[in-house]
Amino acid sequence: MGGIFIKKVVLTMNEEKKYETIKALVDHPNTNKLRAAVELGCTLRTINRMILRYKRYGKTGFIHGNRGRKPVSTIPDAIRSAVVMLYLNKYYDANFTHFTELLSKHENITLSVSTVAHILEKEFILSPKVTRAKKKRVKKLLETQKKSAKTAREVCQIHNNLIAIEDAHSRRPRHAYFGEQEQADATPYEWVSGKIWHLHLAIDDATGIVTGGWFDTQETLHAYYHVLKQILTTYGIPAKIFTDNRTVFNYKRKNSPSLDKDTQTQFGYACKQLGIRLNTSSVPQAKGRIERLNQTLQSRLPVELRLAGIHDIDSANEFLKSYLKEFNAKFALLPNSTKSVFVEQPSDEQINLTLAVLTGRTIDHGHSIKFNRHYYRLLNSQGEQVHYAAGTKVLVIQAFDGSLYCSVNDTDVYALEAIPDHAAYSPEFDPEPAPQKPKKPNIPDMNHPWKKASYMRYLRSRSYHNNETLKELL
Repeated sequence: MGGIFIKKVVLTMNEEKKYETIKALVDHPNTNKLRAAVELGCTLRTINRMILRYKRYGKTGFIHGNRGRKPVSTIPDAIRSAVVMLYLNKYYDANFTHFTELLSKHENITLSVSTVAHILEKEFILSPKVTRAKKKRVKKLLETQKKSAKTAREVCQIHNNLIAIEDAHSRRPRHAYFGEQEQADATPYEWVSGKIWHLHLAIDDATGIVTGGWFDTQETLHAYYHVLKQILTTYGIPAKIFTDNRTVFNYKRKNSPSLDKDTQTQFGYACKQLGIRLNTSSVPQAKGRIERLNQTLQSRLPVELRLAGIHDIDSANEFLKSYLKEFNAKFALLPNSTKSVFVEQPSDEQINLTLAVLTGRTIDHGHSIKFNRHYYRLLNSQGEQVHYAAGTKVLVIQAFDGSLYCSVNDTDVYALEAIPDHAAYSPEFDPEPAPQKPKKPNIPDMNHPWKKASYMRYLRSRSYHNNETLKELL
């Protein structure tokens, strides 16, 4: 004889409350419906509907119709798995915001940042930008799970789910005007696998626009000149540049053998000629804008370089041009032309001559000078060699494009021509070549930045008169 099986009806606390209230009304018809409506927080009409439902379906009539159904907005399991696998295998070094953008750009998966974060954090995958409080909570939870883990594999998986984090810097108010202050810095980092480069950057304090960027193997004057040139050619002359107190910007040279190694002299003097104030600080929090930019790019740019197949520094610098445009379009504030204090852009020639390296040299007995392990003779605008007495002090100018010039007595400028180590032909063994007219070098007019007197005044104003820098020029 077969038994009769009755399915047990399980209600939630809210459903159980409704059921008990309506059951009491049906069992005791004289009970006040208005009191029941107040208790359940509904109308009399709703009470009457629940009574009819109770009489028709009994206890099962109080089960919510969506129980057991997935919401329409539920992310399919296949998408969830794809998000997790893509992050672990392809975009493992991206923060969650950047990862969300990459999913939409490369994988055709469009989700919100919060949804992506929820999917990954459910698997105990934390963002590199995670807060200390959340990291602490997750660590506590993982330690609890570790104690209850049954296999060594589970323990290993728990440890591998945590990703290293970095702390953010504190914020401060922005400057009022676009171009009022540019913050500059260089950050060493493993931008591509196995290679540590220094990324030189400048960011506008008012708008957050990255105004210049350049990779180099070290923090160098050459790289900062590239950044400054980008600022000048794209936006114009800013009012102030704020940097850290590194050697390239501010130090007192003691026994340096040559003027060209005194990099503060070079960058500071170039800024002075352009009318840019150069301020320095040894406190990182004072230039938090550029510090946060470094942190953001360290979490984003290596991923982009890897996906673009960049391995050498020249390709990285070329890639940086387009990347910074996209970065500014996404993160920077739109500049207000009425609130810009950038001065009109200088000409290419002026930039080339201003971003120069100035070096003191002395004419030797061969009427030449030695610079960068090579000997050079002085040529006038007609391409003819000029001769000065041995011991004459000159100022060698290496322009931004690499062209070499020489200033003598603050009145004359000459081109420098390298003297070959060996003659081009032998008069005894080679036929005499056809005579050629000397090539007229393109010599710019004498201008203020190249005047030794102006340069020495700048050195004295920067308290350099007690070192070897001035002696080299006297």
